[in-house]
Amino acid sequence: MQRPRAPRHALTALLSLGVVLGAAGPAAAHVEVNSSTAQALAVDATVTFSAEGESSTAGITDVKVTLPAGLAPADVTPDKTPDGWAFTPTADGWTVAGPALAPGAAAEYSVKVRQLPSTTSVVFKTLVDYSDGHTDRWIETPQGDAKPEHPAPVLALRPAAAGATALPAAAAPSAPAPAASVSATLTASAPPSPTPSGSTEKADDDNGESTTTIVLGGLIAVAVIGTLVALLVRRRSGRSGRSPR
Repeated sequence: MQRPRAPRHALTALLSLGVVLGAAGPAAAHVEVNSSTAQALAVDATVTFSAEGESSTAGITDVKVTLPAGLAPADVTPDKTPDGWAFTPTADGWTVAGPALAPGAAAEYSVKVRQLPSTTSVVFKTLVDYSDGHTDRWIETPQGDAKPEHPAPVLALRPAAAGATALPAAAAPSAPAPAASVSATLTASAPPSPTPSGSTEKADDDNGESTTTIVLGGLIAVAVIGTLVALLVRRRSGRSGRSPR
């Protein structure tokens, strides 16, 4: 007995479903970036990031970002972060970190950019650290037609608005006092150095020494004179006490 054949359209539907499920199943986690004002030279642009959690046993503890050319740490300020997390500027970008999120939860946050650069896209190379010590490195950029395995988040920018111009460079945050300044402070609080020769203090010392010398000289002279007087008195007394021959 011959089995009934399945309709051709049913087989086609099953094959299509298998392709879709196969493509969706092994998809890797990544970092997404978007902005409602993704336009070259846009001012005060809010840029939002979402780092997907790819672990079922460990949560994300921090996200580190390196700024591309055309943006400086002074151009970026925090907007929103996960509860208990803090935004910290670094020498070449920023870090957002805090208590570990739930396994599988995405680290979502946003920053304010003083002005987006005059370019067609902005690449934010990102490291995502987990509570088990694992790190996802989303830092690769496309090379030709090949798609990177760990792509860095890229924000595509529309052309600048007519008349838009670049703002002056933002002032960098004040740096800690250099060692020279600290040394100067310590020197300022130290006792004053001895007064150079020829100063009033030196003259006072010289005058004091001269006075002491004069006093000592006078005392010696008085002692000498007293001794001589005593000798003369003794001689006279001796002569008076002799009997006449």
